[in-house]
Amino acid sequence: MSATPQKNRSARRMLAAAAGLATVGALVAAMPAGAHDRGNGHGHGHGQGHKPRTVDVQLLSFNDLHGNLEPPAGSAGNVSETQPDGTVKAIPAGGVEYLATSLRTARKGNPYSVTAAGGDMVGASPLLSGLFHDEPTIEALNKIDLDVSAVGNHEFDEGATELARLQNGGCHPVEGCYEKGKKFKGADFPYLAANVTKEKTGKPLLKPYTVWKKNGVKIGFIGVTLEGTPDIVTANGVKGLKFHDEVKTINKYAKELDRKGVKSIVALIHEGGAPASTSYNYDCDSPGAGDGISGPIVDIAKGITPKVDALVTGHTHQAYVCTVPDPAGKPRMVTSASSFGKLYTDTTLTYDRRTNDIVRTSVKSANHVVTRDQPKATDMTRLIERWNKLAAPIANRPQGWISADINGRGSTAPEKPLGNVIADAQLEGLAPADKGGAEVAFMNPGGIRADLVHKASGSEGDGVVTYGEAFTVQPFTNMMNVVDLTGAQLVTALQQQVSGSNEASPKILQVSKGLTYTLDLTKTGAARVVTDTIKLNGAAIDPAKTYRVAMNEFLAGGGDGFAALGQGTNKLVGASDLDLFNAYLAAHSTASAPLAPPATDRITVIQ
Repeated sequence: MSATPQKNRSARRMLAAAAGLATVGALVAAMPAGAHDRGNGHGHGHGQGHKPRTVDVQLLSFNDLHGNLEPPAGSAGNVSETQPDGTVKAIPAGGVEYLATSLRTARKGNPYSVTAAGGDMVGASPLLSGLFHDEPTIEALNKIDLDVSAVGNHEFDEGATELARLQNGGCHPVEGCYEKGKKFKGADFPYLAANVTKEKTGKPLLKPYTVWKKNGVKIGFIGVTLEGTPDIVTANGVKGLKFHDEVKTINKYAKELDRKGVKSIVALIHEGGAPASTSYNYDCDSPGAGDGISGPIVDIAKGITPKVDALVTGHTHQAYVCTVPDPAGKPRMVTSASSFGKLYTDTTLTYDRRTNDIVRTSVKSANHVVTRDQPKATDMTRLIERWNKLAAPIANRPQGWISADINGRGSTAPEKPLGNVIADAQLEGLAPADKGGAEVAFMNPGGIRADLVHKASGSEGDGVVTYGEAFTVQPFTNMMNVVDLTGAQLVTALQQQVSGSNEASPKILQVSKGLTYTLDLTKTGAARVVTDTIKLNGAAIDPAKTYRVAMNEFLAGGGDGFAALGQGTNKLVGASDLDLFNAYLAAHSTASAPLAPPATDRITVIQ
């Protein structure tokens, strides 16, 4: 589920007016100073009378919104809820009209309320936001009174200059202003990037922390993205930047805040883990064998100074409310609210006015579903309608037809039906000799951002795939590459799915038709790939032979831990992944003969 890579999306803007390729210029010299200490708590204080020793501060948090302003479609828009009888129910959730209502309702009766986010608010966004370089999402976050956010890896998708524009405002350097007479104002909340520095100066790219204040109550927020961001973003996005260790960075700034008298500290970390259950209401602190949480966040949490009182996390798109012991052995809350605005976390921090610190033993936290049976926030409805009107001429264009849902993001299987469609589209588009002569195609699973849903999203009719829907599945507009790789390198690449940096959380490549092999999950590391089962069109892979392999430029650069794929030679650059996807839909479907979900029989899985 890890978030994924991307191309400087300006390349995609052939859309409205064939804007052409925009290259992000030199790093902005003066990055946002813009993030003053936030003193704008929601609600009212207790006035001038006697102040009790403790005050409950409500911390509302969410993560990985990815520009999902409208409710995410299909299975990607559901959260799992375990029922009292042990069965699991899927609940449709998300959409900013409902997220705004949920947060505003939660704040009622809480004079001390602060709202924070764990990164990836933008990037890999559906067309409604992505077409406009995520200005609509920043506008929505301003309206729902977000107080602070960490940067995630996707905040770097279009480079540091574009991130600075999202923070500070100003119209797009190539496409200008989208609405006549309106200039983009930028985020009125600080984006924090404590562990990101500029290579040339060594100085922080953005503010490392901010302090939220109300009636003498002070809470410091430190924001970091995962240290491995350069491995999951294209080189252009992280050019001129250095990413540092999360634990060391947070500990350094926690010390600085402590020296300044800020004793209550929350870390916003764009890195996460995987709970033993995918249900949002799972008790993460269950003592049973195999219960609890695993993944990178566990070691990070164990290393972060006890000065930090709570951790808001993200990146893995999972839902959890867990306690992980701090270095002093005391339990500390670690939370994540799934993705796409489907959940929010409500944490109570009891603030002691005498010590200015959080009473850690009384920290309480729970995830709540952003249900779609509550009233919509009218200001969000208006915002969506306004931007939809601008996007409509492009978004509503039909691209093809499907006979049923084709699951991608919503599929938990190693081989996803939509992954097969995408890989086949890439192979077909790049197989002709003059297009690269591809014999096999690989697609990274994290680059599939949605499902193709049969039910109509608008007035197009059931089964119609619009440009907007295709874009939501493939929003990066990565350019495709075809390269020479030896059979030995191909085998190594398949082994890298389940070993090295991907051992703990496998990334199973989606493969084009003709490539088959067995994945034995009872084994460990590279041995999980049964090498003598790997065949292309029925013939065993020859380690010494050269094969022409198609993949997006992110994978061709060795992204997602696939160093072997980065060793390709004789590179030919083809069309974008989205263009090939749309061409395939057009070639393989009509209203009377829609595309059916393909069989998933390329990877044989032994559990």
